[in-house]
Amino acid sequence: MAAYRPVVAFAVRFRWPVVGGAVLILALTVIPFRQLGNEFMPPLNEGSILYMPTALPGMSITEATQTLQTMDRIIAAIPEVEHVFGKVGRSTSATDPAPLSMVETVITLKPRNQWREGLTWDGLIQEMDQKLRFPGMPNIFWMPIQTRTEMLATGIRSALGIKVFGPDLATIEETGVAIEKALQADERMAPYTRSAFAERSTGGYFLDFTVDRAAAARLGLNVGDVERVIMAAMGGTVVSQTVEGRERYNILVRYARDYRDNLDALERVLVPTSTGAQIPITQVANIEFQTGPPSVRSEDGQLVGFVFVDVKNDIGIADYVEQAKEVVADNVDIPSGYRLAWAGQFQYFERAKAKLQLLVPATLFLIFFMLFMHRGSLTETLVVMLSVPFSLSGAVWLLWWLDFKLSVAVWVGMIAVAGLAVELGLLMMVYLDIAWRDREAERRLNTRGDLQEAVQTGAGQRIRPMLMTGLALFMGLVPIMFSSGTGADVMQRIAAPMVGGVVSALIMVLVVFPAIFMFWRGQSLTKGSPALSEENNER
Repeated sequence: MAAYRPVVAFAVRFRWPVVGGAVLILALTVIPFRQLGNEFMPPLNEGSILYMPTALPGMSITEATQTLQTMDRIIAAIPEVEHVFGKVGRSTSATDPAPLSMVETVITLKPRNQWREGLTWDGLIQEMDQKLRFPGMPNIFWMPIQTRTEMLATGIRSALGIKVFGPDLATIEETGVAIEKALQADERMAPYTRSAFAERSTGGYFLDFTVDRAAAARLGLNVGDVERVIMAAMGGTVVSQTVEGRERYNILVRYARDYRDNLDALERVLVPTSTGAQIPITQVANIEFQTGPPSVRSEDGQLVGFVFVDVKNDIGIADYVEQAKEVVADNVDIPSGYRLAWAGQFQYFERAKAKLQLLVPATLFLIFFMLFMHRGSLTETLVVMLSVPFSLSGAVWLLWWLDFKLSVAVWVGMIAVAGLAVELGLLMMVYLDIAWRDREAERRLNTRGDLQEAVQTGAGQRIRPMLMTGLALFMGLVPIMFSSGTGADVMQRIAAPMVGGVVSALIMVLVVFPAIFMFWRGQSLTKGSPALSEENNER
């Protein structure tokens, strides 16, 4: 308390520079605040990576297998990789309709203490991205669990997705490809775009058997007779069932792969007629390759195509979308009747932003209302509320120094530190007011020197509790700032504004509040005793 009295004496004596300096710092906080990016949530480090490159439709099983094995060998050669497991195509589950062009590789990493010195998470992703360059297969790196939840919620398997709605699949594909090229080629977006890939809505390859009804009728056949032969040759016919314990498996019979992959062999498939003769299938059906949609998506009653965008961590999702909208508007002509929708993490960001725009003002108003009901003075309530912007200024400066982006986690920390700042401000204001009222009741408040003594006495009574409150919170949160591992990125975003806000709130309450109180009560003292001025007090 004795060491704090000179600080209060300095603050009240040089109150104009103290308050002016605080206002200047608050005004300068706008500069780093405008430089902070925006994101929904920081990436949750799960300790593993999901690598999901996507090829154009039409890749064969053989080529997909060779490509997957090559990718696994390259990834396994990286020292930080514990093991790697890749999958291409769909499983036996009907809930996983993945085409052969979609690769899903789970990369399990070693503990961070076994990584090469100086290698960061972003550096490891960049190294993998440079080594895994396969033509026509853009890379997407994300977390396994988060990817699954995002795909279930939005259908987007990357951090950001662009949905192209319209009535025609060909036009949707053309628009999506134009967006893909614009995001990769434009100099404004290229530094922040790791990859962009538009779904080929009409890029699938199909072998069509078109039955010639007239020719089949001349031979005593109908469409069902011909299609049964096609099914037996290509799809397979169930001939029996095998019993394995409690499990049952169908036994299918069909042509070997060498025959099914050979068009000349398929043209020699024999179709039995009602007379017992067997004729080549080309006499009753036309066989030809055609292109068409490998899958058809619909949403909101319209056809839709996706553009998957993998964004680097150098920029927030919201800032990326803001720039990407300008690039798309400048380089892509959206046809009439078609529209775009930005999905993925940006969709969550927009929802959280709309809620925070209501919750934050409502919270501040509730705090203001409760303070006013408690103190019964509008001026005193406004003075206490000044602790909120000053506490947030420290939070903003620390976020800027740590290069953190604004997210839901950051706003949670800011709301928490705002409540703590109001608590500290109210505690200081109560004891300053008690000391002032005590001296006024004893008629020992006649000069500004008496007021200064009252301010020093009131402020000194609460120095220990406020320091204990602030330092206990500070010491409890600092270890979180240096933590690592799963969940550390989110916890650091919550703790950072609280650490910075506690420091600025303590400085505000312990130094600036006494000067503001001196201004406020000094005016009423001057009005009550006009003859007392600064010059008279100095005499």
